Amino acid sequence: MAADRKMERKNQTIVTEFILLGLSDDPNIQSVLFATGLLIYMFALAGNLAIIVLIWTDQHLQTPMYFLLRNLAITDIGYVSSTTPKILWNLMSGHKTISFAGCAFQMFCFLITGGVEGGLYTVMAYDRYAAICHPLHYTLLMNQSVLRWLLAACWTTGGVNATFNTAFVFSLNFCGPNKIVHFFCDIPPVLNLSCSDTSLAELVTFVISGGILVASVSIIFVSYVLIVLAVLKISTAQGRMKTFSTCTSHLTAVSLSYSTAILMYATPSSVRSREVDRVISVLYTVTNPLLNPLIYSFKNKEMQAALLNLLGKKQHS
Repeated sequence: MAADRKMERKNQTIVTEFILLGLSDDPNIQSVLFATGLLIYMFALAGNLAIIVLIWTDQHLQTPMYFLLRNLAITDIGYVSSTTPKILWNLMSGHKTISFAGCAFQMFCFLITGGVEGGLYTVMAYDRYAAICHPLHYTLLMNQSVLRWLLAACWTTGGVNATFNTAFVFSLNFCGPNKIVHFFCDIPPVLNLSCSDTSLAELVTFVISGGILVASVSIIFVSYVLIVLAVLKISTAQGRMKTFSTCTSHLTAVSLSYSTAILMYATPSSVRSREVDRVISVLYTVTNPLLNPLIYSFKNKEMQAALLNLLGKKQHS
């Protein structure tokens, strides 16, 4: 009996690496996927770096809203970089393996940056609430000290979520198949490979990640209810439109981010195919960091003015 248990424990530690099956099993489109992925990644990096530089260098953008936007751009770079370089390497080299430790590290980086991004969306909703509902006290409600504490809370929440989820997932035994039917080490496909009881890890994900998601969505929802009530009190239609227009970028980004995340994690996997899962995953891992710079700068006159000002300085220098 003791020998059998020893052999069982030995067999449960044989998985030292995983194989990421990627976006498609068709080898004929690997080059197309690589070119597309590289292009998206480069545009995402360029767009977010541009936002960071503009806000960092332009004195007119030294406000709480742009402080949060700059940190969102920094987080988006980390978010898209937690998965995309490995995807591109796998597509280019044809080697789809990732070590056990590498898989855990990728999951941790993905979860912490994703958690921080969600936290920043929540803080940005509070920022819009403070600006619209309490304009006379805005500088007090969103001063530098408050901003630093809110940013620290975002990273703490993201860190707790990432640490607990990653720790519980990779404390399980992996003693059989090692092919991850996905293009990165996300929680659901990794859990599917475990030969242990995954109920505790799933409960941790549900309680911690679900709790953070519910709290975030609730704060955003309440903030916008109060914003709408305040906007409705404005006497002119033009005034109402002008005031609420400051929220459209944030609402668009939040809608894109949370709709895909909820679709992926809050709906039963039995009603979705693996192909649908991969498409949804692409949307919330790659597309959002690509679109955020466009969403926040396309109709933002202050960002456009900062860009023209920066280009003008370079031309004169």
